[in-house]
Amino acid sequence: MIGAGGVATVAAFKIAQNADVFTEFMIASRRKAKCDKIVEDIHKAGLKLDIKTAQVDADDVEQLKALFNDFKPELVINLALPYQDLTIMDACLACGCNYLDTANYEPKDEAHFEYSWQWAYRDRFREAGLTAILGCGFDPGVTSIYTAYAAKHHFKEIQYLDIVDCNAGDHHKAFATNFNPEINIREITQKGLYWENGQWVETEPLEIHKDLNYPNIGPRDSYLLHHEEIESLVINYPTIKRARFWMTFGQQYLKHLEVIQNIGMSRIDEVEYEAPLADGTGTAKVKIVPLQFLKAVLPNPQDLGENYEGETSIGCRIRGIGNDGKEHTYYIYNNCSHRAAYEETGMQGVSYTTGVPAMIGAMMFCKGLWKKPGVFNVEEFDPDPFMEQLNKQGLPWHEIHDGDLEL
Repeated sequence: MIGAGGVATVAAFKIAQNADVFTEFMIASRRKAKCDKIVEDIHKAGLKLDIKTAQVDADDVEQLKALFNDFKPELVINLALPYQDLTIMDACLACGCNYLDTANYEPKDEAHFEYSWQWAYRDRFREAGLTAILGCGFDPGVTSIYTAYAAKHHFKEIQYLDIVDCNAGDHHKAFATNFNPEINIREITQKGLYWENGQWVETEPLEIHKDLNYPNIGPRDSYLLHHEEIESLVINYPTIKRARFWMTFGQQYLKHLEVIQNIGMSRIDEVEYEAPLADGTGTAKVKIVPLQFLKAVLPNPQDLGENYEGETSIGCRIRGIGNDGKEHTYYIYNNCSHRAAYEETGMQGVSYTTGVPAMIGAMMFCKGLWKKPGVFNVEEFDPDPFMEQLNKQGLPWHEIHDGDLEL
């Protein structure tokens, strides 16, 4: 596993809890000390899996190849930054390793993400006899598996799909992001995008929003965003007439975001800055990226869990033609308690909802259930064994048939 942030911490805990499936495990990151801390916390929790750690720069293909050739993993779980997807995939191909990630590639110098860069690896993975599993977090990930499950068991035709993501938690900070601030802010300041009647429709950032009711939470203002799983779902389920993604934001969060943008701190280009030298002997001109500097001063998402209250609610609201030939609605969702996630893994619910599915995807591969040569999005595999594990591994799902979808 590459990465040592909040999601990686959760995935590592869950891997250690399933030592009957995962017999040899290594955590590698740019800072080995972070990997060692995860292992220490896992062992303190009474889990006995022998876990190795290593230092690696995931931007460097040669370093990755050296590590893979030394440890010889059957599967590489990429929980690093989305910028590093392609270097890790290149190293996997060179060393004969299978691959799994939770977020699609995006270039460092452009706030733009789509699957085309990774889909371009299909032939190479197929010819090498290797499996690459893309987007195996919650969204993307579980939401796509929910869609596959609905298509397999409840619908002849899925026609309308709305993925809804609500975080109704309170971390008691004036402003903080629930995962890497750099990735989070890049994502939500982009233009919105949704699929309707065979074409993509672009909106201004956070232009379209409405109140939606979430189970056990109530109404929350929900904003239409561009999110990558829509891109593959409309291809794999061509009966879909409209597909959208919604996420909740509070007014305080949006006000801070507006200020960050207005003062230039969300910029991803380099600016020149004259900084004092550490030894006090003078100054030097350095280049910094404002958003990366902002990340350094914002609360670390890994440190939010202790005082986090409330829960998340993420699911799919689907309308279409059921197996009986009549129109039906279907809402499938999970609610995850931040407190329960913290008590189990030391991380908050947003990290938990991404880390657990990453482990389950790895389990599906190791059991031979999700294993075929090529590059695949998760909805291209059988959803049933994954859905069974969600209930066993801490993310139980619930269904509402023929209810009001509000959309």
